[in-house]
Order: sequence, then structure tokens, then C-alpha cells
Amino acid sequence: MNRADIFDALGLADHNSGVFGGEWLDGTGEQIEVINPTTGEALATVTMASSDDYDRVVANSVETFERWRLLPAPKRGQFVRRLGDALREKIEPLGALVTLEMGKILPEGIGEVQEMVDICDFAVGLSRQLYGNTMASERPNHRMYEHWHPLGPVGVISAFNFPVAVWSWNSALAAVCGDTVVWKPSERTPLTAIAVTRIAHEVMGGSGFEGVFNLVVGDGATVGNLMNQDTRLPLISATGSCNMGRIVGPAVAKRMGRSILELGGNNAVIVMDDADLDLAVRATLFSAVGTAGQRCTSLRRLLLHRAIADKMVSRLTEAYRQVSIGDPLEAGTLMGPLAGERAIEQMMSALDIAREQGARIVTGGNRLDRPGFFVEPTIAAVPKKATITQQETFAPILWVIEFDTLEEAIEIQNGVTQGLSSAIFTESVRNAEKFLSASGSDCGIANVNIGTSGAEIGGAFGGEKETGGGREAGSDAWKAYMRRQTTTINWGDDLPLAQGIEFG
Repeated sequence: MNRADIFDALGLADHNSGVFGGEWLDGTGEQIEVINPTTGEALATVTMASSDDYDRVVANSVETFERWRLLPAPKRGQFVRRLGDALREKIEPLGALVTLEMGKILPEGIGEVQEMVDICDFAVGLSRQLYGNTMASERPNHRMYEHWHPLGPVGVISAFNFPVAVWSWNSALAAVCGDTVVWKPSERTPLTAIAVTRIAHEVMGGSGFEGVFNLVVGDGATVGNLMNQDTRLPLISATGSCNMGRIVGPAVAKRMGRSILELGGNNAVIVMDDADLDLAVRATLFSAVGTAGQRCTSLRRLLLHRAIADKMVSRLTEAYRQVSIGDPLEAGTLMGPLAGERAIEQMMSALDIAREQGARIVTGGNRLDRPGFFVEPTIAAVPKKATITQQETFAPILWVIEFDTLEEAIEIQNGVTQGLSSAIFTESVRNAEKFLSASGSDCGIANVNIGTSGAEIGGAFGGEKETGGGREAGSDAWKAYMRRQTTTINWGDDLPLAQGIEFG
């Protein structure tokens, strides 16, 4: 599909409003050009939200919440089911728009929309499973239990690398939990947000609940800070860098709000001397090169047992040199562009620092001489003492570090401030269990014989340490979008107190 076909299929225009609060509003903020990272050319112009626009959108989300929370959860689930069906119908043009605007290859763009469909399916089932516990009371003739209530309007701040999937992780769950949503997408990828909001509006139109899914395109200094400080938004779910989290977290905590923080990842794979190298090479290639290394779960550090290090690097180097780099909309392309000029500058700066610290570039390391923001995927062998491996560089750089023992490898893996995703390749149950034990990986995600990226929505997604500690998507992540209420009912004629206390 070309740009015109994609825009026609999704109802986009050359100039779009980035403000929706139950209805499309004419934004009064600044206008921004959306750049195609494949060509460096402008795709369209979007009008961002001003502070007045933002206030109007949030006020509408509050009003809608007062009514939406009273709708039975299974009824809310039916709206989310229809949202999933509508996204499924638009999966190809919406996936192509993700590719056009963000730069990930088309199978990944379509896969991201499929992830939205999957989380909607998950949320529909969840709408009948918002369970609370019943506890035994120590007092006679008393019943004690907990139930969960809707929390309120939820603020969602998403990043450019997953411009729609992360919104759906939050929005589908929040909606069935009885919350409304105010979405601030990345200014780099507002078109996908506008397209998704249009689809959601088609689903909710005429229901009286048009203000469940709302949109405010804007920068962090204006809209982002307003959301962080807004007591009308009891929860802010923010995805981005660790530096962004250091702004969002304290600001929300200062007003006693909640936050779900999904921040940076500096992910590692450990390859033991007994590993299946066929699996390890394939997993490494996708984890490190997929999305041009611009996933929070992208593989940054490859820890190789000294006995297999040369063989693994040789096979990886051959695989890297066969990676097809180009237009991500074209069939056969395996790696598209980086997000922009700044991303290339950061990649080249990291490689310069690595060389100063003793690194050897095995393959890649160059910018490609063509329009857009293309680079070669890079493998660099680095000494264990190299500090460049402590930081997350959002680019296809793979740092290779050798080790002698599993204990040493785990120490290297855990020796960074981030704690998102990790993996080990081994045929040994003992090695795998040690890696998964309390003294093993300190990450929120720990895999055996698969890579660091490509998480399924059924499990809670998130990480520890400077990754923020948040959890989204599956398992019991839904509890973050609700408030817990513990209730005790006395159905007897007496008033016994807990802990055997007698008073009076």
C-alpha cells in the first residue's frame, strides 16, 4: 500500500486534528509536521492540543467516567469486543501506517495491530473475571471480602516505537475496568493515534459513551506536564526513557497519584557452552535487529561463554551481512530506518565511546548513504570493563562480552541499572533454573531458549530497577486500573472487635 491508499483507508488527510474529547475538536495548539523516517519527507501536518484543549478533553473524560463506571463490566466488555473487531478489519492499512510513520517493517507493523486485537480479546474475557477475594473473619457472624471499583480517567503516555500497541494494553483493560482514557501519543507518531481514535469513535459513536477513548497530541512540556499534575487523572501510565520516568514518577507521586512506568531496557542474552547455537543465532538476530534495535526489549548485550564465543560471533556476522535494509513497506526488508537524525547521532556517538574503551567493531557501524535515517546493524566486541554497555542506546548495536562461568554471566547481566528483559540459551535444566532463581536474573522478564523481545499479551509486561516496576497487559495487571475495597459485614446481634479487644 502507498501513502494515498493508507490515508484513504483510515480517513486521514494532509492536515489532521490531534484533539478528541468525545468528539473531534479543532485543536488550538501548535502545528507539527510528521516525518517519514524512510525518506525524511513530511507525511502530513497535525494540530496539537493547547492547555485549553487539554482541559476540555479531560473534563469530558471525567463526565463520561461518572456514567461509564456504572455500566456492568460485561457490557463494557462488549464495546471492547467491537473495538477489537474494528481493528481486525483495518489491520492491513493500520499496520502499514505504523510502518510508514514509525519505520518498522510491515510484518512488525501488522503484528503490532494484531497485538491490539489480542489484548481486546483478553480484556473481553477479563470483563467477566474482575474477581475479589473472600477472607475468613476472626469475628463470629462476620463476613469479610474485597471487591474492585473503577479508578477514574487514566492518562496514557506512549512512545514512538510502539505507537498503538501500548495504548491498547492500557486502554482495553482500563475500559473494561470502568475507566476512561486520555491518550498522549509521541509527537513523532501522531497519525497512528489519530487513526486508532477514529476507529474507536466509530465503535463508540451513538452509545452515549463517546468520551471513553480520548486523544491529546502534544509535547511533554505542555500536555505531558499537565497530565502529570492533574488530580483528575488518578493513574498515569507512561512508556519512555528512564529520564522521562524521573520526571513523570515524582510529579505524579507528589499529588499522591499512581503511575505505571515502562522505561528503558538494557537487555542481555546469556549463551552457555551447551546451547543450541541455531536457536541462539536466530533469536539474537531478531531481538537485536528487529525494529532497528528500537524496542525497549531489544537485545543490547550478548554474553557468550568463552568456549563458543568465536563460533557464535562468526555465525552472527554472516547473518548480519545478509540483513536486507531498506523501505520497510517492501516485501523482503528485514530492517527499516531509525526514528530520525538524532537517533543516528546517538548511535555513532556510542560507537565512538566504545572504541575509546577498547571495543572492536566486528561488522556494521556505518550510516547508509541514502535518503532517510538508515544505518548498518552493528556487532562490537567489548571488554567487560567498558562502561558504554551500561547505557541504553536505542539503535541496532549489539555489545558482545565473553565470560567463563554462569555466575559471572549473571553478575554481568544484572550489573546495569535497567531490569526489563533477559534470556539464557542452555540445554541444562540446572543452568536454566539457576538463571530463573532468586539469585539469577533480576529482570521483570526472564526467558529460556527464546530471545528478549516478542512478549505475549497473556503475561504481565514490565521490568524492575530503573525500568520503573510497572506492569501492563496480562496476568493481574488489571488491578492497577481499579481501586480495592475491603468490606466486612456483621450479620449477628453482637459487636465483637478484632484482635479480641474489649472496649467499654
